[in-house]
Amino acid sequence: MARRLLVAALAIAMTFIAVMSSAAAATWSSWQHVPVPAQVRPQAGLNEAVALSPDRAWAVGADAVGREAPGFPLVLRWNGTAWQRQKLPGIGWQGELLSVAATSPTAVWAVGRDSADGAHLLRFNGAGWHESRPPRGVVLSKVVAGGGETWLIGWRDGAQVLLRRDGGGWRDMPVPPGSVYGLHILAADNVWAAGATGSGAAVSHWNGQAWQQTIVNGFPRSAVSSVLALSPTEVWAGGTAGFVGGPVGKPIPPLLVRWDGQAWNRVTVPTDFGSITSLAPGPSGTPVWVSVARSLKWGPPGSYPPFVPGPDFLAWNGQSFTEYSEPAVAGEGDSSALGLAPVPGTATVWSVGRAAGPEGTFAPRILRFD
Repeated sequence: MARRLLVAALAIAMTFIAVMSSAAAATWSSWQHVPVPAQVRPQAGLNEAVALSPDRAWAVGADAVGREAPGFPLVLRWNGTAWQRQKLPGIGWQGELLSVAATSPTAVWAVGRDSADGAHLLRFNGAGWHESRPPRGVVLSKVVAGGGETWLIGWRDGAQVLLRRDGGGWRDMPVPPGSVYGLHILAADNVWAAGATGSGAAVSHWNGQAWQQTIVNGFPRSAVSSVLALSPTEVWAGGTAGFVGGPVGKPIPPLLVRWDGQAWNRVTVPTDFGSITSLAPGPSGTPVWVSVARSLKWGPPGSYPPFVPGPDFLAWNGQSFTEYSEPAVAGEGDSSALGLAPVPGTATVWSVGRAAGPEGTFAPRILRFD
């Protein structure tokens, strides 16, 4: 009898622990705000982040931005416990950092632009940041790394250019027709590009010899800015469908398409308006994260305004999306252009951006999903 009571008590205890653990996991499995370092000055914003491990991540942007002041380049680093502002010795120009990418802890790259539209290329070598000479005559907009490769997106004399890190310099690469807004690099001979042409949104694939381009949405004003290649039969691209019109503010429907190895198909997303700004791989069971800026849904019939806020993040589990909204912050609005930065080998994802404040102000925003 005593033995049966002991077994029953242990079973109840184990059930209680399992329930509490599940509740804790459910509570933690959400997007949470992470404090911004106190050294960051007011009127700051973040544009992009990259993570190499649970204790190595970087985010870039600008702070001390005024109505007519360009602000100063800003780099933050995650050390596993907190975000800290990194010093940029010898870098005295005003402007902002637009993009960041990394192939290793000693090869972290950032591109920026100063108040005179001059291009800047920075590198972190494991000890500190320093200016690296940018390709001559190129206005840089983005740096992308993957598969041991580092590429730059920019413009030269009004024409778009792609440049690949080759030894100690940068080599011009062929450019697909139209404009390129984003890249996903798997290897030197396996690169995917997201962009647009006069015929609509386009995704192109580089096989080491030439680009093969596909129009994934035929509306002339549509475009994709982010592309994610998980396998030869699993490629995603996101952007805007390009519709102009609709309710107050003329929102634009999001565009999400998926390659299954045979054809590109449009994926229905649980929001009616907005722009897909970032795609990222998720852990097993949720292969794709989607970030949606200015997300809106149609409201109830007859309501005004006619729409309500939509999800900021979508997680695809292979069959459907789970919707997530950014946690509210008192006195601040939603963030814009939240970029995604997954932590390799984990279920953690970082997201950075800027949030609208009162009277035209804005503040940096850092979120984390676990």
